[in-house]
Amino acid sequence: MTYETILVEREGPLMILTLNKPDRLNAMAPQMADEIGQAFYDLGDARAVLITGEGKGFCSGADLSARGDGSALGSKGGSHQALQKHYNPAISQIIRAEVPVICAVNGPAAGVGCSLALAADFTIVGKSGYFLQAFVNIGLVPDGGSTWLLTRAIGRARATRMMMLGEKIRGEQAEEWGLAYKCVEDADLMSEARALAEKLANGPTLAIRTMKRNIALAADGSLEQVFLAEAEGQRLAGASQDAMEGGMAFLQKRKAEFKGQ
Repeated sequence: MTYETILVEREGPLMILTLNKPDRLNAMAPQMADEIGQAFYDLGDARAVLITGEGKGFCSGADLSARGDGSALGSKGGSHQALQKHYNPAISQIIRAEVPVICAVNGPAAGVGCSLALAADFTIVGKSGYFLQAFVNIGLVPDGGSTWLLTRAIGRARATRMMMLGEKIRGEQAEEWGLAYKCVEDADLMSEARALAEKLANGPTLAIRTMKRNIALAADGSLEQVFLAEAEGQRLAGASQDAMEGGMAFLQKRKAEFKGQ
């Protein structure tokens, strides 16, 4: 598929998705949200996805200058339609993806850009990068799932601080709080993110997929539900070719070569 607002590259089992509106710090118009969602429908044989932003920013939030169906501005109820038809489905696609997702945050991850970064399984941020919920400054409320994502990532007190005070949380503090998996030097951001993405892309795909589902269940489900999900996941993973390869590699004292099967 041809995209207009994102770039999609494939390197073996890794898909690299780059937000490509650098002149607007990759502000996300409804079209960009739709294209992100479509890219996740079109994963093909990709076993991991790395998301980043072109230029000096990851994503500065929703593009408030966008016009047309689903625009955040314009007709009454535009924001509601934009969220329900475009932004929320895109964030949901990332959260529910059956492969690991890694975000490399360069510059601002604001508004729905913050949601995008938090929807990933691993978020790596450069030292100059930051996370921001600035809705309070313009009389609006956080959206794109950020209320759910932030509260689970950093707890109620810190999530409230970010949302009600509109504070920027920069790279090193983001790692300390749990907004990011890791904070690195800006110059090392993409090499670190790519190395992690390649490791996951070459990992035991079925096992990682099952871990994602179980982690999601653990956030809201009961212990008994998690026990059952783990047991079922272990049954499926244990029958995979990757599990057989992992066992043989352990016995033979060599590195396993997983094929995602």
